[in-house]
Amino acid sequence: MSFLRIEHLRKSYGSLEILKDISLEIEEGGFLVLVGPSGCGKSTLLNSIAGLEPITSGDILINDKSVVGLHPSKRDIAMVFQSYALYPNMTVGGNIAFGMEIRGVPKEEREASIQRVADMLQIGHLLDRKPSQLSGGQRQRVAMGRALVRDPQVFLFDEPLSNLDAKLRIDMRTEIKRLHARMGTTIVYVTHDQVEAMTLATRIAVLKDGILQQFGSPSEIYNNPENVFVADFMGSPAMNLLTARVEADGSALRVSLARDGGEPLRLSIPNAPSGLSNYAGKEVLFGIRPEALTDMDGADRNAGSIGEGDCLIEVVEPAGSDTFAVTRLGGKEVVARLRADADIRAGETSRLAFNLDKVVYFDPKTEQRIR
Repeated sequence: MSFLRIEHLRKSYGSLEILKDISLEIEEGGFLVLVGPSGCGKSTLLNSIAGLEPITSGDILINDKSVVGLHPSKRDIAMVFQSYALYPNMTVGGNIAFGMEIRGVPKEEREASIQRVADMLQIGHLLDRKPSQLSGGQRQRVAMGRALVRDPQVFLFDEPLSNLDAKLRIDMRTEIKRLHARMGTTIVYVTHDQVEAMTLATRIAVLKDGILQQFGSPSEIYNNPENVFVADFMGSPAMNLLTARVEADGSALRVSLARDGGEPLRLSIPNAPSGLSNYAGKEVLFGIRPEALTDMDGADRNAGSIGEGDCLIEVVEPAGSDTFAVTRLGGKEVVARLRADADIRAGETSRLAFNLDKVVYFDPKTEQRIR
């Protein structure tokens, strides 16, 4: 049963429409991540849930009760901002306790709550310090602690890790995931970082230009993208999107991928989506993730169909646990993800394995998935 539900939400500033008919829902205890490029409307959507932005039309329901028109203080939510928003003249303990003081929470209860979240976030030794004496990661923990003492129905996070360095972001990501597992509170989290989204979410909403592009589990978003934008945006390295020609092969289909200075690479499609037959003799976009294109010994032995092809390797990039190789197919650079010890060299031709179970196809004009 959905706990937070957004129905046909629209938000406009005059004639400029920022959010365009957004509908999604998340179960109680779920972790919803709103992801997309800068300016896509994800922070506006978060602020609408918080009550910091009035909506133009639609509805927002928390636990089956509409909160549209309710003051933010009446929505039983807590928000963690990108800027931390700590009071510089107060200690860590004072920052965490401030909201409780305003609400008239008794001193003993305040102190117990401070100790509880300080233990949870491992900041007990920082309670007497001022924010200026803290690192970025410590400040973020304090900001989270101030929200956690509220024990709200929903937590809202607005790009909370964007001011941290790369290693600290990974550490804090783990902390947030551990915190969610321990508390089981519903979270809505905004980020432009798709790795963050994939790591944290139980459900992901991908936005672009105020339009919900796709809503689903991390696995659905990654393995079954609805359109070219989602396929390209989610994943690092990004999905390879190549121009390919669909050809009839008796009663079956195959795709033809151009190779520089040689015959096209032709791959049979044993389980083609039914809609692909309408593209026989036409071009489509052939999408394959780097990990689905690998050396022959690294191919997935559980795959139903593996295609093979000789490819001229232009660049080899050792990356510790993997080796990335760059070749050209369909007139574009293609990234393959190989085993760390794969025997492959730049300037030589190597045979690569294509996991055809993982290939997706898109219409080159509409950029929508062919099913």
